[in-house]
Amino acid sequence: MTIIYRKADIEDSYNVFKVFLRSITDYSERMNVQAITGGNDPAKLASIWESRKPLFDFLARDASQFWVAERDGEILGYARSIEHDGLQELTEFFVAPDQQSAGVGGGLLSRAFADNGAAYRTIIALLDERALYRYFKAGVYGRFMLKYFSRKAETVTVPSDLVIEPLDLGVHLEAINQIDRAILDHTRGSIHKWLAGARDGFVYKRGADVIGYGYLGESHGPFAVLDADDFPAVLAHAESRMAEQGEEFGVSVPLVNKKAVDHLVARKYKIDSFSALLMSNVPFGRFENYLTFAPEFFL
Repeated sequence: MTIIYRKADIEDSYNVFKVFLRSITDYSERMNVQAITGGNDPAKLASIWESRKPLFDFLARDASQFWVAERDGEILGYARSIEHDGLQELTEFFVAPDQQSAGVGGGLLSRAFADNGAAYRTIIALLDERALYRYFKAGVYGRFMLKYFSRKAETVTVPSDLVIEPLDLGVHLEAINQIDRAILDHTRGSIHKWLAGARDGFVYKRGADVIGYGYLGESHGPFAVLDADDFPAVLAHAESRMAEQGEEFGVSVPLVNKKAVDHLVARKYKIDSFSALLMSNVPFGRFENYLTFAPEFFL
């Protein structure tokens, strides 16, 4: 009956996904929000897993620390972090609802998110008081809220001098790295390589210079622009692309991003009840120039 902590790998992806789903469903019920569409319907489990499997497998491959707590072969909880260019980010920290007062969480967090001297340590956190208390003890603090804005996509025209082209990492990766360095204070090549294979990427150019990038897919983001005034044109392009497919369009927005918020409110986007909180050890980045990856597992 002893709880064992062990390093995990990609073979554990489905079992940690089940812990994630149980935990996030419990959180949704306690907070009266819907954190994952269909997450409270057992019949949806297989389809949800198929859509999330590429992400979970990528996170397993890219993780710097990936730990599970198990007892008698059953996974009770897991925690995972990634590291890129001086940034350490806790991507997930979930414990089965019936184990959340058994000391499992502390053992996982101390292994997956130990302070390793990284310049920036970040978490996109749920508003769960027990987890927040652990994060404060780990030395990270709230910076700003993230909210998801969405609507049925329509064709939108915003006058702009931007030229928008499909992303080609072989051509554009160094420019994207420079943008990430300017906006996020770190680069993350492996994330862009995965995103470019999982979503449709675009670069935004002014003249010959790449001044931003964005990704569209089953979910969307991240988006980054060196000049926040370009967000209305970037978001209009993204919404119009999804309108061609008759789909909904939505983005996860740092609420310090005034230009994006103003555009989305003017377009009468719905604001989801689910909230997340960006936490870090020190303030960093220009998040008024950024929209995060959705779903909010990492920046």
